[in-house]
Amino acid sequence: MPHTFIHPEGWVPPKGYANGVVAKGRMLFTGGIVGWDNTQAKPTFPPTFEAQFEQAISNVLTVVRTAGGKPEDIVRMTVYVTDKREYHASLKAIGATWRKHLGKHYPAMALVQVAALVDEGAKVEIETTAVLEEATP
Repeated sequence: MPHTFIHPEGWVPPKGYANGVVAKGRMLFTGGIVGWDNTQAKPTFPPTFEAQFEQAISNVLTVVRTAGGKPEDIVRMTVYVTDKREYHASLKAIGATWRKHLGKHYPAMALVQVAALVDEGAKVEIETTAVLEEATP
């Protein structure tokens, strides 16, 4: 499904995100997804920020795929972190993780630093909006 990415004329071209996305289809909103293990039975967080980020992205994509979507259907993402310095120090690893799971697809994004996340030990939490293809009758 084609999405239209919005980049206002005269603005510096975005790198690693989109300014806006116009999409048509079924909306999927993911809850705040953290880096729990694959069973999602209990929060057993990997020790590093990079490992938690990769597991959280993987978990988001599991939800999107379960709903019948694909990575490029994600049109909006908010990444909550407990320490933006740790995020910035991990950018090389985060970039590699991003390319591994999402390629060159960059939705409209926001990074928000928070004092803490609900799940003890969580360093990153991700919320997304995906627009899936219209269901066929």
